Order: sequence, then C-alpha cells, then structure tokens
Amino acid sequence: MTTKAYTKDYPRPQFVRKEWTNLNGKWNFRFDDMNKGEEEGWPETFAATHQIQVPFTYETRMSGIGIEEFHPYVWYDKKVPIKAESAGKRVILHFQAVDHAAKVWVNGAMAGTHRGGYAAFSVDITPYVVFGEDNRITVKAEDSSSCTQPRGKQRWTKDNFECFYVQSTGIWQTVWLEYVEEQRLESVKITPDVDRSIVRFDYQVNGVETSGDLRLEAIVTLKGKPVKQVGLKIDRPCLTVEVDLIHEANGPWKKCLWSPQHPNLYDVEFVLTSGDQVVDRVFSYFGMRKISIEKGKVLLNNVPIYQRLILDQGYWTDSHLTPPSEEALIEDIDNMLELGYNGVRKHMKIEDARFLYWCDVKGLLVWSEMAATFEFHDLAVESFTKEWLEIVGQQYNHPSIVTWVPFNESWGIPSIQRDPRQQKFTEGIYHLTKAIDPYRPVITNDGWEHTVSDILTQHDYVETGEGFMKRYSNLEAILNGETTCNQWKYAFADGYAYRGQPIIISEYGGIAFQSDKGWGYGRQVTTEEEYLERFEGLTKAIKNVESIVGYCYTQLTDVQQEINGLLNEDRTPKFPTEKIKQINMA
Repeated sequence: MTTKAYTKDYPRPQFVRKEWTNLNGKWNFRFDDMNKGEEEGWPETFAATHQIQVPFTYETRMSGIGIEEFHPYVWYDKKVPIKAESAGKRVILHFQAVDHAAKVWVNGAMAGTHRGGYAAFSVDITPYVVFGEDNRITVKAEDSSSCTQPRGKQRWTKDNFECFYVQSTGIWQTVWLEYVEEQRLESVKITPDVDRSIVRFDYQVNGVETSGDLRLEAIVTLKGKPVKQVGLKIDRPCLTVEVDLIHEANGPWKKCLWSPQHPNLYDVEFVLTSGDQVVDRVFSYFGMRKISIEKGKVLLNNVPIYQRLILDQGYWTDSHLTPPSEEALIEDIDNMLELGYNGVRKHMKIEDARFLYWCDVKGLLVWSEMAATFEFHDLAVESFTKEWLEIVGQQYNHPSIVTWVPFNESWGIPSIQRDPRQQKFTEGIYHLTKAIDPYRPVITNDGWEHTVSDILTQHDYVETGEGFMKRYSNLEAILNGETTCNQWKYAFADGYAYRGQPIIISEYGGIAFQSDKGWGYGRQVTTEEEYLERFEGLTKAIKNVESIVGYCYTQLTDVQQEINGLLNEDRTPKFPTEKIKQINMA
C-alpha cells in the first residue's frame, strides 16, 4: 500500500507537489580534461561531442557512453521549454545528486553552485529564464581523485582494487524542474513522539514578509480515514506546532505505529493560503515510531528488536550507483525481505530518496551511512561535515531510518586510536548529528575504535561459527580493551570505554562462492552445501551470544570484482532464497 503522496518516479517522495517536469533523458555532453570550458565560454556557446542519458554517469553503459577512465571535468547542456503560463511563479531547478561539485548556468548566466556528491540541492533560476521559450541549462561537474572529498567506494586509482570500484562523475540522480509561488512552504521537519501520542511539525515558510494574511493547514489521515486537521496563522518564517494524534481512525493506538510488521504511514496534506487563495499545496507522510536504547537493547516503540541486517552497496551492472529504475529499487527491497532480513545497512552510499520511500512503505529498517573520505585533513573535515549535515536534514523524516553511521572502519580517520584531533572530529560529528536529530542512535566509527557511540559495533570475518564462539567466549575482555575484537583492532579508541551500549556484529560473512576471479572474505566455497553450512554456523553463533542484539551480513549482491553477495550482480539468487530465510528466522 502506497501513500497518498506517491507519484511514480517522483524524485522527492516526502515533499510532493503536482506541478513538476522531469529533465532526465538526452543531454548534450562534453569532456573538458584541460578545464578550458569556462575560459572558452561554453556556457554561452556549447559544442557537444557526445549525447548522454541523464541521470547515468558517463562511466556506465546506460549513459550511452560507457567510458570508465577518469575525466575530472564534464559538461552537460540541454534546452528546456519554460511555459508562458508559469510567468509570475518561481522556477526551481533541482538536482538529486551531482558528484562532486556543480556549477549551473541558465542562458549563459551563472545561476548557482554546490559541492558534495551525495546531497540534493536546488537553484532558483527564475531571474535567468525567459517564459514561453526554450531555455539553455548548462552544468559543469567537477570531480577529483582526492581522498579528502567524501567518495565512499569510488576508486581514486586508475583501476579497481580490493573493494573499491569505478568512480561516478557528474549527474547521477534525477534532474527536475518545479514551479512554485513566491509564498510557499519551504520545508517541514516531522518529529513523531510516540510516548506523548503527538507529532511535531517544524515549518519553514517563504514569503511571509510579503503578506500578513497567510494561513497553513495540515490535514492528517491514516489509510484514508481522517485523523486530525489543524490550521494556524503564519506570521514568521519558522514555527513549530504539535498535533495530538489520539484518534479512532484504525483502532487501538499501538496498531497505528510504524514497525516492520505493520509499516503504518500517516498521510499529511499541507495547504498554504493567502486570503481565500491557495498558494501552495504539498503532500507528505510520516510514521509514528520511536527508536531508543535501554539496558543494552535497541528498542522500537519501547519493545526490544533484534536487527537482522544485510549490507548493501547499491550498485548495478549497467548503471553503477544510479538505480536503473524505481522498479529496481523495489526489487532489491523485496529480495532483502524474502531472504529473512528486517533491515539494511546502506554501505558507503546515500541512496536515492525513492529507495527510502519504499523502505518506509514496506517496513525495512535502514542504517544510513555516509560516504567516507580516506585522508584526514582540514579540507576533509570541512567537506565531510557540510555534506553530512545536509544529508541528515534531507533524510530526517523517513521513519525507516533507525541509525546514523557517519564513519566506518576508521576510513578518513586512520589514526583515531591515538590521535586526539581525529577523536574530537568524530565527537563533533556525533554531537552535531544529535543537535539535528537527538532521537536516533549514532555510530561514530562502525566496526572498531569507537569514541562516543550509542551502539558498539564489531566487524568480524572469522570463517566458522566455532571460531566466532571461541573469540567471543570472553566478550568482557573485548569490551574492556584487553583483547582485540577481530585479531587486529580494539573495540574502543584510547581514552574511551564501554558504557553498556547495545552490541551488534555489523559486518560478518562475506563468503565468496565458486569463482576463479574476484574476491570475498576468507576461503571461497565450492558447493551450495559448503556455503550454507558456513553461513548457518556463523549466523547461529552470533545469535547464541546473548549480549549481541543484532547482525549485518556482507552482502546482498556481487559488486564488480567483489563476489560475496547472496545474489549475483544481476540479482539472480545463488542459493534457494527460502534456505537463507530459514537460517535468518530460526
């Protein structure tokens, strides 16, 4: 069951307006290896050398180009009609993601810039467009091999190596136009409070200063049944309202909460009026759910939940980081559920907002993880912090997200065990994240060498269940820093200690199956029976340690040279799905 806000392929499912134009498709394209385009006036006179299918990057087959070698500067150009009847409205150009930096021109005039390859951004292009005519949109994307920019699993060398893959350069998610009034709803931050049976809306409204007669109405429904309708006068750009949600729309209150078993979503329609005229109408949704930690357990809606997660890197054979379609995102989620997992750790990637929407709809828990830098430097601190805070704000409303993971395996903070600067950086990110969102757990360095962290996570690729049990037979020694957690890393950085946090094995397995190429963790297995025996032994061993409250298996699919997925890269299963599910659900 979808939400009232759902519109297929709509790129921003939690803030939906009806009037929009998808700009994906054929664009003119050109490489600029010598970085001469601006000097030579390409925004005014663009001479294409290629055609590209946006939003697929030039490295992918689906782009129509399919050249994998690195090019640091690439250009896009497209003529876009702007309707005459839209005159008087603001024209907003949206980019869901451009890697890594973008400059945008409209009809030759600079309209806006952005840095950060995983965060969405928007440009108000109204001053530069001509209504009733075709308008030229030109985009320059700048990428680099620098390890101070958040890059995740994108390689910074000529060839793939270990678990690092072909880079993604330029536009890699949807580009679209939206027509809005000067007076409009800019954003809504939606915070559920299960214990008090209320939801809080933090509004930002544009154009308040131009009218003293603005009114905002919020109409909340659940499964089509009225729940609450509230209205208030808007006299300032930012305001907060709490809405009581005690109702009889769907029986007892507990049956109205969001969970994997019952992913109930409330629809909400926001209507902004000026006098008697509707000036903006936005559709959204939210889930009433609570994530908390108590006595070494993670609680969902005040009840302990055992998290059965699978690691997913979100790569496709012909389109790499860009999903080939919305249906492909749904297929991945359905595969995870059919394999017996109740959540996903989205690894080193900020996924398409439509993925999170379908996780909300289908009840799949999500750990949202930032793409890492790989060098500690003031430039890395600045770029990482700015982009991470953008992402937390943009993803905040999704009920499926239950954990923030800004750092992984000391990537970008390689000396965190003893370096106080790197330790303070992770502390700073932890507290900044909590300043925006105090309601979700934050894991500061997933895998090992934790500083301040709400959950203690361990990455351990021991090959057998017996080996796992032997290592974790003295869990206290690991927690107290007397022994390493995986033969070579300590659970905590120097100066930090275990304080009763929940313990989750957030990477294990990674078993590679029967191939003469690629790699996985440990010895490859050669038969289905051997694979299932090893998988079952490891999974059962983790479940048998009472203090461990969840796990994350590596991984859902093969990715380029990495062949340790439960599914092949084309999403065909390597083993009977029901056998994996039986082991997970046992």
